[in-house]
Amino acid sequence: MKNYLLAAAIGDIAGSIYEPRSRRTKDYDAVEIFGPSVRFTDDTVMTFACAEALLYGLDMSENIRRRALQHPNAGYGGRFRRWIHGEDTEAYGSFGNGSAMRCSAAGWLADTEEECISLAEATAKPTHDHPEGVKGAVSIALAIFHLKNGKDKAFIRKEILNKYYPQWASLSYDQIKPDYSFDSTCQGSVGPAIISFLESSDYEDCLRLAISLGGDADTLAAIAGPLAYAYYRDIPEDLFDDALEILPGWMKKVNSDFDKRIAD
Repeated sequence: MKNYLLAAAIGDIAGSIYEPRSRRTKDYDAVEIFGPSVRFTDDTVMTFACAEALLYGLDMSENIRRRALQHPNAGYGGRFRRWIHGEDTEAYGSFGNGSAMRCSAAGWLADTEEECISLAEATAKPTHDHPEGVKGAVSIALAIFHLKNGKDKAFIRKEILNKYYPQWASLSYDQIKPDYSFDSTCQGSVGPAIISFLESSDYEDCLRLAISLGGDADTLAAIAGPLAYAYYRDIPEDLFDDALEILPGWMKKVNSDFDKRIAD
């Protein structure tokens, strides 16, 4: 395996054109992976900023702020924008799904469950220090950790989905899709993202399922994508190539150094 961080970035990029209200779709067959006008959003910026901080031992809050300011038009929420500009300097109790979309590095890097939880908390707490915000990061990082270590989908449903989001655990994708709508909270998006992975057949199928829920498409795909990669261990090479063409140099360096760290 390689390009671990791209598993989230590709999901974000693929979903970017389906996030606006006018473009949201529930038509699975209409979803294009890397259709016209795709871009990376705040999900990718934050995924790489958190990975960079963990990789090089940087201050997490400072690095999140630094990289966000470097990409000011990536699509941040209002409270986060105020935070990066120093109007609010402390964590602001968010339980938005931003914590779940940016935490994948914790799952890939960790050697133990305890380390995974600690690293995931470190990615969340600079802004998303509400218990639900932290839970979103921890649950997704742990899912990646267990999947990369060979656990199956039944384990993820029982030990992650049922433990952290029991309100979603008994539901199927077909049950949630008809009435699902845009929800930017961890409580309303992490469960559906996990279910999209659980009912997928491969990485691309997982992204299409997440995007065609008709919700916060880029973030749902950014959350689900790393789970699919950890489980299926395969992403089409052209998706790697297309993503790397879009990403700036600092992300490419982090991506390369991150792969080397895992290989070591």
